[in-house]
Amino acid sequence: MTEADTPAPRATPQIWENVPLRNRNFTGREAIFSRLRQGASSKIMAVLPEDPLPQALQGLGGVGKTAVAIEYAYRYRAEYDVVWWIPAEQLPLVRSSLAALAGRLGLESAMATGIDGAVAAALDALRLGQPYERWLLIFDNADQPEDFRDYIPRGPGDVLITSRNNQWQENFDTVQVDVFTRTESMEFLSKWASIDATESQTNLLADKLGDLPLALNQAGAMLGETGMPVEEYIQLLDERVTEIMSERKPTDYPASVTATWGLSVGKVRDQLPQAQDLLRCCAFFGPEPIPRDVFRRGTQAQGTRVSDLMADPIQLARAIRELGRFALVTIDGRAITVHRLVQALIRDELDPAEQTRCREDVHTILVAAAPDNPANDALWWRYRELLPHVVSETTGMAESRDPEVRSFVLDMLRFLYSSGDLASCETLTRRFIDRWTADSGPDDRWVLGAQRQYGDVLRQLGRYAESFTSDEQTLSRARAALGEQDPVTLALQISFAADRRARGDFAGAYVLDEEALKLHEIAFGPTAPQTLRTLNNLALDNGFKSDYVAARGLCQRAYVQLSEATTGVSATDVLIAWYNLAWAVRLQGKFTEARDVGEEAWAYGQERLGSDHFATLRAANGLSIALRRIAPARKDALRIAREVYDLSQKRFGDISPDTMAAAINVANALRTNDLLDEALALAERTVIQYPRVYGPDHPFNYGCTGNLALLRRATGDAAGAHRLNESALSGLENRLTRDHDYTLTVAVNLASDLAVLGEASAARRLGQDTHERLTKLMGTDNPLTLGCAANLVVDLRADGASAEADRLFAHTMSRYEATLGLTHLDAVAAEEGRRLDFDFDPPPV
Repeated sequence: MTEADTPAPRATPQIWENVPLRNRNFTGREAIFSRLRQGASSKIMAVLPEDPLPQALQGLGGVGKTAVAIEYAYRYRAEYDVVWWIPAEQLPLVRSSLAALAGRLGLESAMATGIDGAVAAALDALRLGQPYERWLLIFDNADQPEDFRDYIPRGPGDVLITSRNNQWQENFDTVQVDVFTRTESMEFLSKWASIDATESQTNLLADKLGDLPLALNQAGAMLGETGMPVEEYIQLLDERVTEIMSERKPTDYPASVTATWGLSVGKVRDQLPQAQDLLRCCAFFGPEPIPRDVFRRGTQAQGTRVSDLMADPIQLARAIRELGRFALVTIDGRAITVHRLVQALIRDELDPAEQTRCREDVHTILVAAAPDNPANDALWWRYRELLPHVVSETTGMAESRDPEVRSFVLDMLRFLYSSGDLASCETLTRRFIDRWTADSGPDDRWVLGAQRQYGDVLRQLGRYAESFTSDEQTLSRARAALGEQDPVTLALQISFAADRRARGDFAGAYVLDEEALKLHEIAFGPTAPQTLRTLNNLALDNGFKSDYVAARGLCQRAYVQLSEATTGVSATDVLIAWYNLAWAVRLQGKFTEARDVGEEAWAYGQERLGSDHFATLRAANGLSIALRRIAPARKDALRIAREVYDLSQKRFGDISPDTMAAAINVANALRTNDLLDEALALAERTVIQYPRVYGPDHPFNYGCTGNLALLRRATGDAAGAHRLNESALSGLENRLTRDHDYTLTVAVNLASDLAVLGEASAARRLGQDTHERLTKLMGTDNPLTLGCAANLVVDLRADGASAEADRLFAHTMSRYEATLGLTHLDAVAAEEGRRLDFDFDPPPV
C-alpha cells in the first residue's frame, strides 16, 4: 500500500486512548503496512524484529516496532470506533489498562466493579462487538505469548502486538521489522527541514548509522536543532567511534549507535548540564512513561543528583525540553519516555558505582513521590502510576536493602491487595520475597513482613493449605527473631488465626485472636487500626463459637471505630467489619435489621471498592441471605445471589471459597423460590468441590452436605437425605461438638428426615434433645430454636403426646408473635403445622 492509497481520515474514533504522539517524520514501511492490511482478516497480528538482528537490538529494539504501531493507529483510525493502546511490559499494567477500557465502553468502571470484573467485562464486550464492532487494541512491548492468553480478545475487531520476542510467530500471523532500507533512511533524514546535505552525504550518514531508525532519529534531531553541517557530524561520529572502540571494555551495542547517542548527550550537556543528570536518572526508571509529577512530588527527596533540579520547576521544565529537542526523550502530555535502548546505552556508559548511585536516586525519588497510606483508596491512582517502575527490573527495587525502600514496596503490595488485584499481588510478593531472602536471609524483618503479605493473599485466593503452612513457619521465625510483641509478629499472629479459621479450627483461632487483641492494645492502644482489625477477627471467632450476641457487640464496636478512624484504615477494612456486623445480626434472627445493615454495606462497597471487589461481593452475598429470610424479598434474594455468583465465577473461577459460597447461596435461594431441580443440580456440583478447598474434614463441608440432604428430601429422596444428614451430623459433632449451631441445624433437618420416613418416636427424641440444646446455646427466641420447637410440636402430636404438643405450640407461637411476628413465613408454617427446614451458608473466614 502506497501513501496515495492510505485512506484519508474521515473521522476520529469515538474512543481514542493512550496512543503516543505521532512522529511527524515517520517514513516508509509501506510493505509492512501492506502486510498488516492483508493480514487483517486474521484479526491478530504481531510486529516483531527481523530475525536475525544483532543480539543487543533483539533485546532492546530501536528498529521502530512501536513507531509502526503508532503510525498504523493514526493512519487507519478512521476505520475504527475504538483505538486503545496498552503498555504491555508488565501484566499488571495490561490488566489496569483493560480495566480502564471498561469504563470508556460504557460498562461499569474498575472503581465500580474492581479490576478483575472490569477486565472481564471489557474483554466480553470486545468479543461480542458491543457496543462497538470496529475496535483496535495495541499491546506494545508484550513479552511471553503465554502470559497474554487470557487478555487478547477474539472478536470483530483487530489486535496489534509489538514484541521483541519472536515466539509470537508460533501463535499468530507476524510481520517483521528490520532496519530502514537505504532509501527510507535518506528520505527520513530529508524530512528534517534544516538539514542541508547532498545525496551522497545523507547516504554516507545512513551507512554510518547502520540504517537504524532510533539512531537516525537522534542524528536528525541533532542536525535539525543545531544546524550543524552533515560532514561535521560525520567527522564527530567517526571520532566518537574511535573513542568507543579504544575503550578497554567493549560495548554490547553497535559503535555507530553509541556514538550517535554520545553526540546528542554531549550537546545537551554543553547547553544544560543538569539535563544530563536528569537523563541518567531517567535511565534507571522502567521503560514505561515516567509521570512528570513524580519529579514534582519527589522534591522531598534529598541528596540525589537531581534534587536541586526538581526543586526548581523552571529549570526542570527546561531540562526536559532540551532532552526532547535532541530526541533523547519523548514528551507526551504529562509524561516522558526514554527508549529502552537509550536507557541501556546510558547505563552502560556508567561504572558500577555510578549505576548504583543513579539507581538509589530513583528509589529515593519514588519513595518521596509515593502516598504514605495504601489504605486510602482515594490515592490508589498514584500507586498505580508508580507501579510500572516498581516492578521493572531496570529500577532494581528488589535489590535495595534500604528500609525506606522496602517499606515502600510493602505499601505497594498492600495497595494491590487492598484494591483487589490479588493476582498481581501474589506474583510481585513472591518476587520480592525471593530476592530479599537471598540478600538478607529468611529472618529479616522485611522478608517476614512480605511473607505475611504473601500468606494473606494466598488465603484470600482460597489456597488455605499453602497460607497455613507459610504463616505457621513465618510466625515461628518472627517470634524467634523479632519477639512476641513486635508489630510484624503480631500481624503474623492474626494472619495465622485466620488460617486456623480457614481450616475449621475455630477454637484455636479464638485463642490466638484473644491473646493478639491484648497484645495489640498494649502495643498500639485500643483504637489503633491494627487493634480494631484484631477486634473484628475476634468477633468472627465468637460467631464461630455460636455466640452471636458477643459477635454482634464486637463487630459493632470494630465497625464504628474503624469508620471514625482518619488514618491507617482502608475502605476494605471498614466494609469487612460492616458485613460481619450484618452477619452477626442475621444469625441472631434479626433479619430486617440485617437487611438494612447489609444494604448500606453493599452500597458502600460498590461506591468505594467496586462491585466485584471480594469484600463487596461478600457484602452482597450476605444481603442476599438476609433477604432470603424475608418472604416478600425472596425473588430479590435470588436475583442478587445470581449476580454475585456470576461475578465471583468471572473473577475467582469455580474453585474458590467466594464462588462456592455464592453457589451455595444461589442453591438455597432457588429452594426457597421452589426451583428445586435447579437447586439440587447446583448443590450437587458445589458440595463435591468443598473438600478440594477446605480439606476433607472441614465443618463447612458438612454444613453444605446438610443443604444437599435438605434438597434430596424436598425432591422426594428422604432416605438419601437421611444418610447424608447422619454423615454430616457425625462429622460436625466430631469437629465442633454437638452444642454448636452448625451441628444443631443438621440435627433439626435430620429429625424431619426421620418424620418423613415414618419414625415419629425417633424424630421426637432427636427433636427434644436438639431443642433443649438450642435453648441453652442460642436462647428461646432465636429463629432456629423456634423452628426446632415448631417441628417438635408436629412430632409430639404424631407420637401421641398431644398435651405436651399443645403447651409447646402455645409457647412457640407467643414467642413468634414477640419476635418475628405472626405473619413471618416461619410463624405461618408453624401455625399450619408444616415443618420448617434450615439451611447453612458458609461465612467468610
